[in-house]
Amino acid sequence: MVSALRTTNRHSLSILYLHSQQVYNIYTFPLAVMIIMNQLFITICLLIFSNLFMTFAWYGHLRFLHNQVWIVAVFISWGIALFEYLLQVPANRIGFQVATAGQLKIIQEVISLSVFIPFSIYILKEPFKTDYIWAGFCLLGAVFFMFRDKIFA
Repeated sequence: MVSALRTTNRHSLSILYLHSQQVYNIYTFPLAVMIIMNQLFITICLLIFSNLFMTFAWYGHLRFLHNQVWIVAVFISWGIALFEYLLQVPANRIGFQVATAGQLKIIQEVISLSVFIPFSIYILKEPFKTDYIWAGFCLLGAVFFMFRDKIFA
């Protein structure tokens, strides 16, 4: 469907379709924006679920397998991580059509912190620290720098 939107008329108004370098005329622009937003939404949703699995794989054993030998925790974590990768790889492939690898990494880091904070409070029973807020502000700065070309475009 995306390739059907490509314009071949040089004289029509054209708009660059972000990362994939595809050009659309002014009449198909709203559809192109919907496609971009849909791909970004799908990417973010997949990354959220991927991070849930990742957080359990990386830190869940500290709460649920603390009385097991470490090798058991490793194999169980690898099993959980498989589901993380089954979501993360398609998320990055879909997202790379509309964002750069650096932008995808920053999105992932924001999601990772957003998933980890509630996990550490509710699952690991750790107290909330203001350091989480400062880390969040640092990530907002990273988001700004990675997306400033789109913000000021």
